[in-house]
Amino acid sequence: MRPSPTGSPVRSAALPAPEMAARLRLSATRLARRLRQESGAGLSPSQQSALAVIANEGPLTLGALAEHERVAPPSITKVVSKLEADGLVIRTPDPADRRVCRVAVSPDGAALLEESRRRKTAWLTARITELDHDRQRRLAEALDVLDDLIS
Repeated sequence: MRPSPTGSPVRSAALPAPEMAARLRLSATRLARRLRQESGAGLSPSQQSALAVIANEGPLTLGALAEHERVAPPSITKVVSKLEADGLVIRTPDPADRRVCRVAVSPDGAALLEESRRRKTAWLTARITELDHDRQRRLAEALDVLDDLIS
């Protein structure tokens, strides 16, 4: 709860939708930034996102990756080139069309992602355990709502 202008507590559920949306946007942005800091991966947000997509979606063409990331093909080419130079992805020619390359995560890339996820989960776990039981319960209930917002 937060204080109202009169000093009495105001529950977030009583907020008008636009104010709730603004607070949620700000909270989500701050949480995403903090998790990036905790990742310890040393990658830019674009690099980390592309690496995660490659790992989750399997070998992809650069065009498919660019479409998934909603960026221009030249931008994804730069990102993938950096990931490849760092040994985090492997480019291989497509067996059906040798003019096309597919990008797959390397063992080092998979290990980096796993460590990054472990670090972020550990940080979140520590923060959640600092909450009292009621706030933990409310957070757990809010997860379904957050999932509904993005689906």
